[in-house]
Parts: sequence; C-alpha cells; structure tokens
Amino acid sequence: MRRSSAVASILIIAMTIAAPASAATARPKFVLTSTAFGDGGTIPIEYTCRSTGTTPQLAWKRVPSGTKELGLIMEDPDAPSGTFVHWVVAGIKPKPPSIAADADPVGAFVGVNSVGRPGWQPPCPPPGPAHHYVFTLYAVGKKVTLPPGATAATLRTAMKGKILAKAKLVGLFGT
Repeated sequence: MRRSSAVASILIIAMTIAAPASAATARPKFVLTSTAFGDGGTIPIEYTCRSTGTTPQLAWKRVPSGTKELGLIMEDPDAPSGTFVHWVVAGIKPKPPSIAADADPVGAFVGVNSVGRPGWQPPCPPPGPAHHYVFTLYAVGKKVTLPPGATAATLRTAMKGKILAKAKLVGLFGT
C-alpha cells in the first residue's frame, strides 16, 4: 500500500512540473505592429526613399507592468557596410499605445541615425535582394537620459539592465 501511494505521489509531482503554465500565470507577449505592413511583409513604397519616405504607423500592446517608457531602434542588418540605423527614439510614453504615421512621438527624444542626422531615414537599399528592416521596441523599467547626438549604441548602453521586454517587427524592402 505504501509503495502505490509513493508512486502516485511521484506521478502527481511529475505531472505538475511538466504541465504547461495556465493562462493566469502565462506572461502575455509584448507585441509591435503596423497598419502599413505585417511582420515579415513588404514595406509599402510610400515609407521609402522611392517616394515620400514617411514613417510608418506603429502600435504596441501588452506592455509589461512596471514600464516607465519605451525605446525604439529601426535598423537594416543587411546593409553592405554593416548594420545601418534608420531611426532612434527614446522616452516614448507607453500610452497612447501608438505612433502616428509621419510623426515622431510627442515629447520623446529623437536620436541620430547612421547618416548622422536626427530622425527617420527611410529605407533605401541598393539594387539586389530585399533588405530586412527591423523595428525593435524596448519596454524600459527606468527612465533613461540621453545626450544630444545620441545614437542607437548610446541608447542601448543607457537601457542596459533596465529592459523589461522587447517587441520586434520586421519589414522587407528591395529593388
């Protein structure tokens, strides 16, 4: 009798350990989206150097609890000379949960892109295969302060140890 009780207890413990997390304990995933294109989709020409080059609309949901602000870096890891930074923004308020098209977030700090200018640099790859344009949104647990002329590297250093979660959105564009 003792042996079957012990075996039953071991099975119950093993099943508890192996059981998937319930919906109540599972942490919802931080998500970044755009009405302009889906994740892995083609960035419409209006958001590139081949047209008006405006910034796409971005939206997020399920911001982690404790988030004080958001940081955003958009870059092209396929650029011929190495990763090219197109947009650096820090101090984004979590609410409202979006950035309008053709706009920088109100009250946010806009950093310097790889061209050496603050603000958005639209995708403009050389002829060839499509490039991947990676928008990474960081949920930050403490406010960061950046100096004028801050770059993506400066922002990453300032956020180190303060990032609660990341959300990514990848768009493709090529000629």
